[in-house]
Parts: sequence; structure tokens; C-alpha cells
Amino acid sequence: MAPQLADILQDSVFRPELVQRITFRSAPAALEVVPYNPAWPNLFAASKEQMTAALGDIAVAVHHTGSTSVPGLPAKDTIDIDLVVRDSTNEAEYVDKLEQAGFKFLLREPHWHEHRFFYAYVPHAVNLHVWSPDSPEVERHLIFRQRLLDCPEDKAMYLKAKQLAASQTREHNGNLQDYNLLKEDTIRQILRNAFKELGYIK
Repeated sequence: MAPQLADILQDSVFRPELVQRITFRSAPAALEVVPYNPAWPNLFAASKEQMTAALGDIAVAVHHTGSTSVPGLPAKDTIDIDLVVRDSTNEAEYVDKLEQAGFKFLLREPHWHEHRFFYAYVPHAVNLHVWSPDSPEVERHLIFRQRLLDCPEDKAMYLKAKQLAASQTREHNGNLQDYNLLKEDTIRQILRNAFKELGYIK
């Protein structure tokens, strides 16, 4: 089932008290924004091949998202991937397979569209987000990416927000969650710009 437009337009609110942590990262997440690396698309392709080989038809779709998916945009040196499976709540169907392929199960967020999160560091850093087909977040990520591809002004605005967030996070000895929250208002503004362009809102 496809996500509903009303859900796509709805901003989420981070609820750390509802996060169900499975384990912790074996090393801190990268926070430095580095120049665009033309190898990033190939690194995504390699990770996609890993997970699709492990999951077969359990993998409904695999998308390269985040800043590393936007040519020319500096980013953290971590590949963000949205993996759509048949049912993200059916962990027995995919968790062991992903872990055997090198992706470690970090946490689940049942309150947030049944999101599951994995990470990998070898052969390259990957943040892997697992969703069901009806999750609006996948569509939001794709709309956001397309907006950055289509609008140089929003791309520049996002880069400025990323660099400032990274600097402030390091200055205050923060973590990836802090970094993401510092970018949140800019992300929402860019999404609103995209929604207006698409005719979803006035």
C-alpha cells in the first residue's frame, strides 16, 4: 500500500524515550562534512548488491538517500540507504540476513512508521533505514533528494545548515542525534518548498 499524502506532509517529532535500542555502535558516527566524493554512488551500489543478495525478494526497493546521493554536495562520509521490505515488523524475515551480510541492527522505532535502523562500517560506513512499503518517510526522503537536485538555492541552504550543525555538534561534544536535530528546521523548510512546487500545499 502506498503512503497517504497527508502522512507524507506530516513532520515527525523525534521521541528518544520511545526508541528501542538493540545495541550500540562499535565506533562513533562520523560528524565531519567532507567534499563530495564521486565514489559515493558506487559505494551505494555495492551496499545495495550486498543487501539484495542477502534478502532476495524480501527487498522491495533500495534507495540511495541523504547528501551522498546528491552530486556535488559535501556530506558526512556515510552512505544513507532506505531499504523497503515487505513488512518491517517481521524482523524474523530480514534481520539475521542483514546481519550476516554485515549490517548491524542498532534500534527499532515502532512509533515512527515501524522504522528499523542498521549500520555498517566495512567496507564503507552505511546508515541503513528499513521501512515497510506504506512508510511516508521513504517518499519524503526521495522528494527531499529531488529538491536538492533541482534547486541550487535549497542545495546551498542545506549545505550551510549541515556545516553549521557539524561545527556546533563538535563544539559541544554532541552526537549524530544532536547533528540531525540542528538541521531539522532547514530540512522542513526545503520539504515545504518541494511540496509547494509539487502542488501538495499552497
